Amino acid sequence: MKYALSGKCRKLPGAREMRNKQPDDCGFAAALQAIGGKWKTSLLWALHLRPHRFAELRRLSPGISEKVLSQQLRQMEADGLISRHDYNEVPPRVQYAITPLGLSLNDAVTAMSRWGKQHEAWKARQKSAA
Repeated sequence: MKYALSGKCRKLPGAREMRNKQPDDCGFAAALQAIGGKWKTSLLWALHLRPHRFAELRRLSPGISEKVLSQQLRQMEADGLISRHDYNEVPPRVQYAITPLGLSLNDAVTAMSRWGKQHEAWKARQKSAA
């Protein structure tokens, strides 16, 4: 069992809690749920730069299938992180943009990215010392 250091969030959520979407006192599970997944952070980053159409996002994310991209975009829209604008044209034109709520994630994601780089450097130093 993993525990947080302080505050209301004593027990960190496990996979079962994440799947069952049980509420947590500190919001950590909700944050992970919103940005969890292989593609969400890179999609948010691309949309942070400017709005994109579906095909543009697919080209920016090599290896993602249309099905997974569609699922990730729907989840992020449901979580209020992005907006979808359908122009009701033929051929269909849909554009995705980041919302103010999604934009507010930048600070958290930037901090996690910085920590991840520091952790990778630490692991490399540990490996070379061994």
